[in-house]
Amino acid sequence: MDPTASGPPPSPPPDATHPDSQLHELRLRGVTRDYGAHTALHPLDLTLHGGEFVALLGPSGSGKTTALNCLAGLLPLTGGQITLDGRRIDTLPPEKRGFGMVFQNYALFPHLSARANIAFGLRMRRTPKAEINRRVDEVLRLVKLTEQARKHPGQLSGGQQQRVAIARAIVLEPPLVLMDEPLSNLDAALRLEMRSEIRRIHQEFGLTTVYVTHDQEEALSLADRLVVLHEGRVSQIGTPADLYEHPANPHVASFMGYRNLLHLEVASADARGTLTRGRGLELRGTAVANHLLATGDQVIVAIRPEDLHPAEDPGTGNIEAIAEIVEYHGRQFHVEGLTRHGDRVHFTTTAHLRPDDAVCLTVPADRAMVFPRQPQESIA
Repeated sequence: MDPTASGPPPSPPPDATHPDSQLHELRLRGVTRDYGAHTALHPLDLTLHGGEFVALLGPSGSGKTTALNCLAGLLPLTGGQITLDGRRIDTLPPEKRGFGMVFQNYALFPHLSARANIAFGLRMRRTPKAEINRRVDEVLRLVKLTEQARKHPGQLSGGQQQRVAIARAIVLEPPLVLMDEPLSNLDAALRLEMRSEIRRIHQEFGLTTVYVTHDQEEALSLADRLVVLHEGRVSQIGTPADLYEHPANPHVASFMGYRNLLHLEVASADARGTLTRGRGLELRGTAVANHLLATGDQVIVAIRPEDLHPAEDPGTGNIEAIAEIVEYHGRQFHVEGLTRHGDRVHFTTTAHLRPDDAVCLTVPADRAMVFPRQPQESIA
C-alpha cells in the first residue's frame, strides 16, 4: 500500500521546550562542508528546540549524513557555527559535545552483555556504581530489555540489538541524540515496530533527536519537523503536514508521494487553473503558491498515484495509457502504465486490470500540482 495514501499522522511542532529535555535551543548557522572543490553541504540554517524530533530527509548524496556528522563533530565545518544554549560547540571534539549517537550498524561490543554495553559509557566517565545501576535499570525498562540484559549481542534479534544501541546512547542523558538511518538493516515488519518504539522512547525520556533517513514514510511518522535536502541544499523545512500538503518544489513532492512527475508546457493560465499540454497529454492543474505562470512556460505536473483514477467515461479522461505492471494490494491494485509517448504513470484502482489493458485516466485539477521547471531540472 502507498505509505502516504491516507496522509501523515498529525504532528504539530512543540510549542515550548520539553520539560525534561536537556537543552533549550540548538542553532546551526551557515553550516557548510566542502571536500576540495566539491560542496557536500551548502549553508544550512536550522534551530532545534528542546524535546523536538527533527528528521533530515533526502536521497543518497543529498548531504543529510554530512550534516549529522558536522553536528556530531565527526567532520569539521568549512564554514558557519553551531551553538548549544548560546555556547559555541563546533570547535569542540565529539566527546566534549556530549551527544548520543545511534549508528546504522549498531556498533555493539560482541563480548559484552547488553547490560555491559549500555553501561560502558558511564564506566568510562567513572560514574559511581550505584548511579550506573540505577540508570542502566531505568533505560533497560524503557527499551523493554530487562529480561535480555545478560545476553550478548549475538544472542539478540536485530530489533533487540538496535534497542541496546539506543539505550547506550540515552543512558548518558545527552542533550541531543543523533540517529543515522538506524532502521535500514531491519526487515519491513521490524522497521514498523521499531519506528513506534523510537517515537515512544523519544517522548518518555524527553529526548531531543535528529534523525537521518531516506524513507519518507519513516520521516512522516516520526518527526515533528522535516528538513528535506537535495544536492547539499535545503529544499524545504516544515511539519510533516506542511510538506505533505504543500511541497515547495518537485524534489520535495517526489519524497512526499507524488510519483507522477510529468514534464509539460503551459497552454493557458486563468482563474480555473493552469492548463498544460505536451507529449500527447492535456491536464488542468493548480499552480503552487507564489509562482506566476505564463503561456509557454515549461512546468512539472506532480500527481499522487491515489489521485489518478480510471475515468468513468473514457471520453473525459486526461491520460491514455497501457497497463504494464499490476500489483495486488488487498482492496486495490497499484498499476504502472505507459503512455504512447513513453511516460510512465502510477495509479491505484479497484478495477481488476491486467497487463496490456488500455486505460483512460483522470485527475481533479486541485490534485495536480504545477511547478515551474528549471532548465537543469530532471527528475526520474
